[in-house]
Amino acid sequence: MTTLPKSSVIRVKALGLHWRDSRLLAFEVYDHEGRLKGVRPLGGSVEFGETARDAVVREFKEEIGVEVSVLGGPTVLENVFVHEGQSRHEILFIFDLAFPQGAFEGQERIRFQEDDGTLLVAAWYDPRELDIDGGPELYPKGLKSQLVGR
Repeated sequence: MTTLPKSSVIRVKALGLHWRDSRLLAFEVYDHEGRLKGVRPLGGSVEFGETARDAVVREFKEEIGVEVSVLGGPTVLENVFVHEGQSRHEILFIFDLAFPQGAFEGQERIRFQEDDGTLLVAAWYDPRELDIDGGPELYPKGLKSQLVGR
């Protein structure tokens, strides 16, 4: 069996959009100097044999311990980008989600840990304040245009 380098594989991911008023829940992405460079909605890779819908539900349960309800979608977005000098390609299935009543009520930030031990923080961001000069970017590129009018 031939193993392809990570940069030559198209990854399939499922992301979830959870809104608090006009703010979107997204985890923070930092650069090597520890500066906030962007945010991205929570979610992750779709496993072989798993639907994107099931993957987004699983990812939210694994990441922040909440059972989400899928409200709609998916919106499909193709993302080709360079990360740490390597070309990447992903197909994203993006779903609108709801949390159970009272989940994370009163919390502005959610701390969680990835499978590899990486500690992450998520918070609710107004998309109008992202992708502007001096502010953090919204990943993946192109998502902000999909959110216009929400």
